[in-house]
Order: sequence, then structure tokens, then C-alpha cells
Amino acid sequence: MSSALPPASIINCAAYAADGTRRDIPIEAISDVLAVDDGSWVWVGLYEPGAQVLDTLQEEFGLHDLAVEDAQNAHQRPKIEGYGDSLFIAVHTAQSVEGRIRFGETHVFAGPRYIVTVRHGASASYAPARARLERERDLLVHGPGAALYAVLDLVVDNYAPIVDEFNRMLLDLEKLIFAEAFSRDTVHQLYALKRELTRLRMAVAPMQDIVGHLARARGPLFDEEVQLYMRDVLDHAVRIDASTETLREMLTTAVSVNLSLVTVQQGEVVKRLGAWAALLAAPTLIASWYGMNFEHMPELHGRWSYATLIGVVALISAGLYWKFKKARWL
Repeated sequence: MSSALPPASIINCAAYAADGTRRDIPIEAISDVLAVDDGSWVWVGLYEPGAQVLDTLQEEFGLHDLAVEDAQNAHQRPKIEGYGDSLFIAVHTAQSVEGRIRFGETHVFAGPRYIVTVRHGASASYAPARARLERERDLLVHGPGAALYAVLDLVVDNYAPIVDEFNRMLLDLEKLIFAEAFSRDTVHQLYALKRELTRLRMAVAPMQDIVGHLARARGPLFDEEVQLYMRDVLDHAVRIDASTETLREMLTTAVSVNLSLVTVQQGEVVKRLGAWAALLAAPTLIASWYGMNFEHMPELHGRWSYATLIGVVALISAGLYWKFKKARWL
């Protein structure tokens, strides 16, 4: 077997003894560790591995061909598949990068004596999950099931800051919606936020089904203690999904309110234009009469005709202005 594996894609490869003691091992030594039935297990962390690395892992762990094929493709829907006594899990991850939300995927192979995490795209490292378990030996001794819990718990917890950021963005957009001036940029931001929020919900909603299935699972991977922790992750996932759905409804309402305010603002502009047009129409009509070249017209030869005409025009205009002002058209 070749040992020239791309080191950049292999983040961690460690064996844990039954008492939680860790030792780093090369990826080619995995089968040697698993050959000894002493309660030890292996945790491998990968980031965008190539086919060579996955082929080696398949040989070391005896992974199913379909699961390996899915792990090579970074465009899987969230799902959980069982292959004998092992599981293949695909979840979507979210991460804030330079003020924008980036989405990635994590694929997990889990068996009675191993767990392999394969990250694609924007996905935070699972080093904090590993460090947490290594600090909490009482949880680490539960094996790969505990590691799977720690990984899924970190994925779900990483959703929370994204939801909080979306909430802050929505509050800022609400201020722009109720501003005096209409801005097309506000509409663009509302659409972009709704699009990203919809993508987040597509990641969060399936997580409930996956974690719910694991919380009820019976087998060598999960004992009662790990299932208690899985139910806690499920509770977090349900709350985040509810918050996401609430934000989507609020965002839909914000879009409707924005369109309504724009319509109302346009109506106010039309009313003002109509009022000013009526004010200008009265003097224009009277002046147009006297602009005709007719010989017999009222007050044409009177001494005060000009002044009278101006007074009548001013009186009519003042009356119209008062009426429109009272009707709040001006």
C-alpha cells in the first residue's frame, strides 16, 4: 500500500484506548489498531480529501462503496444511511466568513470502533469537539457514539450565531423600511436575506430528523448515556429551526410591509401632484379664456378688470389650496 497520501487533507488521525488515552497514528495503521479487540477506537478528521485518501480509508475500515462515493461528492442532501453496523451521515454546515454566510457539508462514517469526519467547503474545524471530549474523559470512554454527538452538537451550535446575525440584519433592514426615502437597495437586501435564510433552513430542518433518529437508535454505537446527549442536540436543533422559521415569517412580512409603504408613498406623491395640478388648472383656464382674440369678453374694457381678474384667480386658488390642505393632499 502506498504511504504517499496528501497530508493537507488529513487533519487528525488518532486512536483512543478504552480509558480515553490518545495516541496519534498514521492512516495506514488503522487496521492494525482495529485488529486488536481491546476496546480502542479510531477518530479520523479529513478536509476535502482526494480519492486516494478515501480509497485507503475504505480499505482500512471496510467502508461501503456507496458511502465512499457519496463522500467524494460535495453536493449531498442531508441524510442518514445504515450499512450493516455502520452509519453514513451527511449534514450541511454554515459559517460566517467576512460578513457573508458560507455553506458547506460534513460527511460522517461511524461504526462501533471508528468515526471519520469529512468536511467540504465552509465548515469550521472539529478540533474544539475533539478537545472537549479529551477534557471530559467520562464522555470520551463512550467511544465513537460520543464523538458523533460532539460533532453534531458543534454543527448545531454553529447555526446559532448565524441565526443571531440574520436577526440583527433584519432589525437593521426594518429601520431602512420605515425610513422616509425609498431605496431599491433595501429590496435587494431583503431578497438576499430571505434567500440565505431559506438555505439555512434547508440545512437545519433535516438535522432534526437525523438527530431524532440517532436519539432513538439502539445498537453498539449508542448507549443510554449518549442518547441523553443526543436528545439535548435534538432540542437545540428544534429551537434553532423554530427561530429560523420565525425569522422567515418576519422577513416575508417585512417584504410585504416594504411594498405596502412604497405603494402608500406613491399614492401620496400622486395626491400631491393632483392637488398642485388642480391649483394650476384654475388660473390656467381663466387666463386661457382671456388669451382668446374675441372682441366681446367680460370686463374687457373696464378700468379695474385686470385687478379684478387677478383677485378672482387668487381667491379661487386660495380656496382650492385650503380645501386640499384640509384633506391632507398638500
